[in-house]
Amino acid sequence: MYLVTKSVTKEGKVMYDNLTLKLRNTEATDIDFLNETAKYFDITGKHNFNNETVLSGILHNDFKITANRNGVNISGSLCKYYLGDNFQTLGRSDTQRAIEKLSDRLHLPLVKATVSRLDVAQNLIVNKPVNVYYNHLGELKHSGRAAVTNGAGTIETLYYYQSKGLLIFYDKIKEQKDKRQPIPELYKNSNVLRYEQRYQRRLPKAFNVERVTAAMLYNEKFYINLLDMWKNSYFAIKKINDITLNFENMKGKKDLYTLGLLSLIETAGGELAIITQIKEAYKSGKLTKKADYDMRQAIKAACREKVGITAKNECIFELDKKVNEAVKFYR
Repeated sequence: MYLVTKSVTKEGKVMYDNLTLKLRNTEATDIDFLNETAKYFDITGKHNFNNETVLSGILHNDFKITANRNGVNISGSLCKYYLGDNFQTLGRSDTQRAIEKLSDRLHLPLVKATVSRLDVAQNLIVNKPVNVYYNHLGELKHSGRAAVTNGAGTIETLYYYQSKGLLIFYDKIKEQKDKRQPIPELYKNSNVLRYEQRYQRRLPKAFNVERVTAAMLYNEKFYINLLDMWKNSYFAIKKINDITLNFENMKGKKDLYTLGLLSLIETAGGELAIITQIKEAYKSGKLTKKADYDMRQAIKAACREKVGITAKNECIFELDKKVNEAVKFYR
């Protein structure tokens, strides 16, 4: 058996889901990937690429596999493979056991495999319909925000495109229904917001390591860092329409003027969005250099002052709490 040796005692709520593992003959010597490994998955195709034979196949409908004489690529949901669905939580200890199981099934030392894609996610049971929360998630610095809407103009999925991957928010129940897959009893009649962070390229740079291996996924230090990145990415998103008046802390008309400016900022999509508009107006010659500077400073000052004279929106307060709870077992 290809067993891992690290003892795992703590468990988090944020889970691993889809991943891609690449095992090469440089990490696993004396393995015949074409004639031996191919015995342990269902072959669905065979073709030549650069004069090399490539076998394609599946394992339990959970993983897509390609193999050639130099190695094997495995892509799919580790959570579905081990737990049967990706509503449940596949944390550190279950990840260890899932990699053991997959290694034994394919007769490969997958702890040595390189991870080239990794999805980190949690299903958040929320009080209101999922699409209500999208309207409060605004711009994210250094990311492209894209909303997918239905025919009625209602947001169904929210994407944040980043240099190393993707943040995505979507309705998990709707996804299950669209795929005609069963919904676990715990989640029936619930509003389930799925928040995923997908690392799709340049994982070593994202995690500041030389190489990300399967064995690292259950390493405590690596996992804690990954939870922090998942949480911090959410909190870095500018929130929209998060202003409600806190009259107890308002002292006069200056605070009222600040609230007016804050309302404008929220309508424009948040601090980053309105500052971007001001910069574009300056570049196009509609604003002087001084006006550009003064307006941006006023926006930043108002955003600093909103703490105390405003209270957090109910939906944002709920999401903040859910995200914090998802990582609290390591705190």
